[in-house]
Amino acid sequence: MSVSSSGPLHAYLTGDGRDGRGRCAGDVLLLPDETLEELHDYIQWLFPLATRSAAQPNAPVLTKAEIDAIKADPRAVATLQRAAERMLQFYSRTGWWLTGQDHNHLRITRIIRSLRLLVGPDAAQAFHQDILSLHDSAGAPVNPRSLQFWAEAAHD
Repeated sequence: MSVSSSGPLHAYLTGDGRDGRGRCAGDVLLLPDETLEELHDYIQWLFPLATRSAAQPNAPVLTKAEIDAIKADPRAVATLQRAAERMLQFYSRTGWWLTGQDHNHLRITRIIRSLRLLVGPDAAQAFHQDILSLHDSAGAPVNPRSLQFWAEAAHD
């Protein structure tokens, strides 16, 4: 399948496309932690889903054809894996998300769902377990509802 027929998210994850602000995935993965916290429009591109984002309604949404293309493309899968590693570094080095309520809780749910959909259940469950370890080490401050969303995303 050609990049042009697979869609913008596939192209972005292969390194052949750019997001709505002209950034390539590799550049986003190099952003400092503070910038990742401040920006709110990259997570939908790095971890796409087949449902519209309430936070970024103009972000593209995966189609069935694009899901199939991403799953079959080693470059796209590798970008998703690097993105998961980068976000885990972000969550390991920052503590502001370790509270009862935080917008990062929604990001974590998206990451887990996207990994499950596009990389597979093992990747989703591994990310989930790593996040839970950070949560537990911090004294378990995250609200039960967010924890439930994460568990459902990892095991749907």
